[in-house]
Amino acid sequence: VSRGGGGLVTALTGLATHRKVLWVASAMTEEDVVVAEDAGGPVEIELEGATYDVDLVASDPAAYEAFYSSIANPQLWFVQHYLWDLSNAPDIRAEEKWAWEHGYKVVNADIAAEVVKQIGDRTEPLVMFHDYHLYTAPGIVREQVPGAFLHHFVHIPWPHPDAWRILPRVWRDEIFEGLLANDIIGFHTSSYVHNFLDCCRELVGCEVDYRREVVHHRGRDIWIRAYPLGIDSDRLRRVAASPEVAGYERQLLARRREHLIIRVDRADLSKNVLRGFTAFDQFLTDHPEFAEKVTFIAHLQPSRQDVAEYQEYLERIEALVAVVNHRHGTTDWMPIDLRIYENFHDAVARYKHFDLLIVNSLFDGMNLVAKEAPAVNTRDGVLMLSENTGSHEELGDCALSVNPFDIEEQAEAIHRALTMDIEERRERASGLRRIVDATDPGMWLDQQLADIGAKRGE
Repeated sequence: VSRGGGGLVTALTGLATHRKVLWVASAMTEEDVVVAEDAGGPVEIELEGATYDVDLVASDPAAYEAFYSSIANPQLWFVQHYLWDLSNAPDIRAEEKWAWEHGYKVVNADIAAEVVKQIGDRTEPLVMFHDYHLYTAPGIVREQVPGAFLHHFVHIPWPHPDAWRILPRVWRDEIFEGLLANDIIGFHTSSYVHNFLDCCRELVGCEVDYRREVVHHRGRDIWIRAYPLGIDSDRLRRVAASPEVAGYERQLLARRREHLIIRVDRADLSKNVLRGFTAFDQFLTDHPEFAEKVTFIAHLQPSRQDVAEYQEYLERIEALVAVVNHRHGTTDWMPIDLRIYENFHDAVARYKHFDLLIVNSLFDGMNLVAKEAPAVNTRDGVLMLSENTGSHEELGDCALSVNPFDIEEQAEAIHRALTMDIEERRERASGLRRIVDATDPGMWLDQQLADIGAKRGE
């Protein structure tokens, strides 16, 4: 068993380590299916010193493939990150509609059935759904266990109403009916909350109270709330001080030039890697005095390589890196050092020593790298942060805020960061650490549990 990446895993790991919970999840691999069939119910696993009860639910393989590869990715992910080139895509045909009916809804029904089985004999059970994979499941659970308290946290951006008009009306209606079966729906930021309230008013016709952040639907009041996810800074600093990280640090420092720029991302279209490299290319053209003085290490984790758009995107990344390195590089210097692999300890070593961290996502639910790296950085490194990330709502005042589509602005921000005086760097870096240290995943969970208690007491 290994730990996955991303904000969802961070959140659920924090939840499971702070409370006794049963984690119901889809069996994603053949090994998962074997475990699910052999166990016939929940199994206890240990990971990173914590114990979890996990209930793996096996769905029909064809249904799961349609659920994940045809609907969750790319349809929902693309809509919620504004990734579609609408003049060309998506084309929703019979195949996609089959995938919705016989893939997405089937897997949601499988999960819902297992949830109903597990909570059937409990008094006032609490069910916490997570993310865009399970939009229709709450409606099934509500119908079968009306007294259950249902809570749903969405970890990715919630776009404005027009974005949802890309999807067939039937899908859209079923998504909102499923979500509005919950008692509380949570997002990372207040802007996502506002967008969801707008969607309920414009697309569903609900009565919406913007001041109280409440949707009135089918005789029920659903609370819509923002819960920004924090990181476990203490745990991350222990990792940063580990022998494993020290080994990677020695390798990094042996090759370090005067300035170090990093990015640590999945190779995902939403992360805007190409524009980041293009901005660096522009920076080197505008400021030739930085030749051979700066290295940009891009640590990318392969992502969704079963989706054609992602395969093509990774190929374009590699091609652009080759162009930039050919244009500006010398026999002794390669401006962009592209690393495509997953190695957390190596990434943390880079966190500790960056002068500039680039987070220029097109849209991002939160982006925890923007919090993790400043928490352990030792050089008062500067954060360049897209205004369209969820973390910008908290960190924007201490970062260099950029429009992720404005390449010139990003190139200028690179120059500003690398020429910033030490006092401003120190002030910004200390501000970032102060904000990051103020919250953690346990507090994120406690805020939600407090609202659950308050809602139950209405």
